[in-house]
Amino acid sequence: MQTERALPLFWRVLLLNGAVFLLGTAALVASPATVSSRPVLAEAVILTGGLGVMLVANALLLRLTFRPLHQLAGSVEFADGLADVPVPRAEPAQRIGRAVNGLLDRIAEEQRSAALQALTAQEAERSRIAQELHDGVGQSLTVALLALGLAEQASDDERSAALTRARDATRDSLDQVKAVARRLRPHVLDELGLRSALASVIEDLFGAGDVAISRGFSPALPHLDEATELVLFRVAQEALTNVARHARAGKVEVTLAPLGSEVELVITDDGIGSTGAVEGTGVAGMRDRAALVGGELTVSGAEGGGTRVRLLVPGVVR
Repeated sequence: MQTERALPLFWRVLLLNGAVFLLGTAALVASPATVSSRPVLAEAVILTGGLGVMLVANALLLRLTFRPLHQLAGSVEFADGLADVPVPRAEPAQRIGRAVNGLLDRIAEEQRSAALQALTAQEAERSRIAQELHDGVGQSLTVALLALGLAEQASDDERSAALTRARDATRDSLDQVKAVARRLRPHVLDELGLRSALASVIEDLFGAGDVAISRGFSPALPHLDEATELVLFRVAQEALTNVARHARAGKVEVTLAPLGSEVELVITDDGIGSTGAVEGTGVAGMRDRAALVGGELTVSGAEGGGTRVRLLVPGVVR
């Protein structure tokens, strides 16, 4: 859409003032009034009145010039949410109005995109939990039910073995339910702090495997608020879960240390890496979480192969 070209506001004000003073000067020249070398009272009254008329005329013209800007400011101030504001016809208010509406449109689009990403991440998390319950708890309970069914029809010795299998399967199911619950809400984070919570995640994911784990948790971290600690925990949990499931890594290194007034979390593995892969909902979710607390997340290839996840978050200034 083409817009009308108009003079900048500075030149419009300057020309208005010039026109007023030019008209005032012409009026004085054309009038019969004269000024003596030593002005008398009548001449002073005429000059003062002429100056007053010019000032009033200038004020009225400037009010007309700036009225669209005041109207636009009022529209923006009382705008309903992200609804577009009326665009004045006069420049520069027209240009500012269009810029404001463009900004509001971009904000609305980013909000829709963020909401869609949050919904996608939420559904992915629900799907993952449902799969864990089906594959883990569901199978263990199935084994327990089969063992109890056999126990009903077995001899005493066979019944004892079947009940033992049912007991073991039930215990496994309970452990899996507890593990899912810990992932849903990290109570250890509330009770023991961030370092213990990270150690718990590492133990849950790699404690029974043959992956070599290297941990470096600094005891001297800047003060972190609850939201920032939760983001650090969730990002570490997601990154380590990805390593455990997909990386086929033999070594994982996790460090948490201060970096000036900020805190740096780095998770590095020597697995198959993800160079050139499309960013999935997991990484997108980690990036969104980091942005919520003013943090910065980077995912890159590690030296010698593998993946390096780095999260930098600000500490709380006391």
